[in-house]
Amino acid sequence: MVFNYPKARRDETVVDNYFGTKVADPYRWLEDPDSEETKLFIDAQNAITKPYLDGCMYKDKIKSKITKLWNYPKYSVPFCHGNRYYQYRNTGLQNQSVIFVQKDLQSEAEVFLDPNMFSDDGTIALSKTAFTEDGSTFAYGISNSGSDWVEIKFKDVKTGIDHKETLKRVKYSSMAWMHDNIGFFYGAYLDQTGKADGSETTSSDNQKLYYHRLGSDQSEDIMTVEFEDTQLRIGASISHCGEYLVITPTKGCKNNLVYFAKFSADKKIDGKLQLTSVVTEFVADYEYVHNIGSKFFFRTNRDAANYKITVIDFDDLTSCTDLLPEHPKDVLDWAHVINTNMLVACYLTDVKNTLVIFDLETGKKIHDFKVDVGTISAISGKYYHKQMFYSFSSFLTPNTIHQVDFKEGEIIDTVFHETKVGDFDPSLFEIKQIFYKSKDDTDIPMFIIHKKGLVQDGQNPCLLYGYGGFNVSLTPAFSVSRLVFIRNFDGIYATANIRGGGEYGDKWHNGGRFEKKQNCFDDFQWAAKYLVKENYTTREKLSIMGGSNGGLLVAACINQAPELFGAAVSQVGVLDMLRYHKFTIGYAWTTDYGCADVKEQFEYLYKYSPLHNIKEEKQYPATLLLTADHDDRVVPLHSLKFIAELQHKVGSLPQQKNPLLIRVETKAGHGGGKPTSKLIDEVTDYFCFISRALGLKFSD
Repeated sequence: MVFNYPKARRDETVVDNYFGTKVADPYRWLEDPDSEETKLFIDAQNAITKPYLDGCMYKDKIKSKITKLWNYPKYSVPFCHGNRYYQYRNTGLQNQSVIFVQKDLQSEAEVFLDPNMFSDDGTIALSKTAFTEDGSTFAYGISNSGSDWVEIKFKDVKTGIDHKETLKRVKYSSMAWMHDNIGFFYGAYLDQTGKADGSETTSSDNQKLYYHRLGSDQSEDIMTVEFEDTQLRIGASISHCGEYLVITPTKGCKNNLVYFAKFSADKKIDGKLQLTSVVTEFVADYEYVHNIGSKFFFRTNRDAANYKITVIDFDDLTSCTDLLPEHPKDVLDWAHVINTNMLVACYLTDVKNTLVIFDLETGKKIHDFKVDVGTISAISGKYYHKQMFYSFSSFLTPNTIHQVDFKEGEIIDTVFHETKVGDFDPSLFEIKQIFYKSKDDTDIPMFIIHKKGLVQDGQNPCLLYGYGGFNVSLTPAFSVSRLVFIRNFDGIYATANIRGGGEYGDKWHNGGRFEKKQNCFDDFQWAAKYLVKENYTTREKLSIMGGSNGGLLVAACINQAPELFGAAVSQVGVLDMLRYHKFTIGYAWTTDYGCADVKEQFEYLYKYSPLHNIKEEKQYPATLLLTADHDDRVVPLHSLKFIAELQHKVGSLPQQKNPLLIRVETKAGHGGGKPTSKLIDEVTDYFCFISRALGLKFSD
């Protein structure tokens, strides 16, 4: 098939000098999202992509099947505030989940807040939320078109009426209520000028922590914390006793500082808070878990690659003891205090969650939960509650909610809610976890899911997914789209737990950071080689997919080894590794990638940066880039510049028969808060792309 790609203007005068190396950037003009030329380029790209996707003969069937399977009731864990229980529910195809409220777990639930009323198309979504300690007021953030910018509103729980004030210019913010149920701390960029709707590319600098008094106008809010380093993002938590404000500033995506302020007896906030330093260097992660008086419990990787629970005495900062030492193999994923003196700890064991309860005072193990192979994705319950809820899911198990009651020394774990998904029968499928050798002989875990009775004859379509960055772990999770690929394309789905993630703690993460980033790409390519070698699939029927950092992974791999893959889908990828740090929150990613402004780091970034390493020798796999106009996390310019360069260098070559396309979504962002209708359209389109590009049949 012949593709007439848009002829994008090349400005050959734009050349940067990196330590003596001259690097051309002919599509620099695409970095301006507001220019008419950029808008025309996007329109021209969508004009060739949409007909190709619509031309898939199975499109209606694919969308119908996805919609049908997606249409099942979804519930979150219940969470108790004051004397009421709350729960997110979705009837199946609602664009946004609705918060319901109950007087108790047996009473009839009523709608508390329905985000679907915010907009007709579901593109305005809830962001972070926080109840006051007594449950009388509900603070909730609203995000428009998937942007990271948030407006905070306050709802009176008893009347259901919103308070008059709205907090604006909020981004990357905690929500922390004082225990007087009136004072509220949040982070904002009130000094920032220019537009702040998610379509801008400028960096957000100089976040400050503000104190808001319920019922007052934002103009009366008090700036309480600021730092000289304008790139710090200020995390804030009120201690469980209500007497301290715990400040955890972070600059990148790894390691943070720790400060605290102890409130005066009258709790009056009238200016900047006096902070006491606890951790003053970016050497480790410190996540506040709980406090008993002056003793504060943190989950940390300080001298513990697999994380531990350490206790710091805020009255004597020289006193630091470990409650839960580092496990020699398993990674401490998170910790939560319940029933006053119990510490619930969730571990990651070979990419599967386990759940344990320890005594908060002694660290002695009290209870092991029986958990199947899968992921514990949510927990609710305050530290003084005698009841908690947690949710479990896996590749073949939709969300199952467990209720745990603590009664007279007993720990009773029962299933509170079990999700049913249409005619889905998990007994028809099989999950394997295998370990394959990467380029340097490192063992890499990978999950493989397919129908039972699969014949490994090398003729099966396969979709390989990866991420490999920022300490993020890809654990087993339920997905309708995967089921459609497995059931209706007779396909195989594989998740490679490559280095750069957090599956095996800091060692695994550091194995894919900075100059070792190439390990991520090698791990992913060797996963593809394993799947072909073991006759799960063939190169011509192997598709790869990843989003954000995973989008970088996909693009780097098709540059380095285009012959390994039949199709590639790069979602909202970081693709210009020399300039990514100049836009929105990009500067925070230097803790994983490094920065081209540093000579040694420029040298390895330049070697793999997708935009700068497009090859002209071999045919590229069928490639689809996905981005969105309000993505202010990974701004669209990455995908726009990459597709322009890819089409220019490769698109007209005689050997390039496969399509090189981009799909630019409107009124959408990086992915958070995306309405169900847009999610279904997106999944439909990338399956249509894979189906048409690889000639895959779709069967009912």
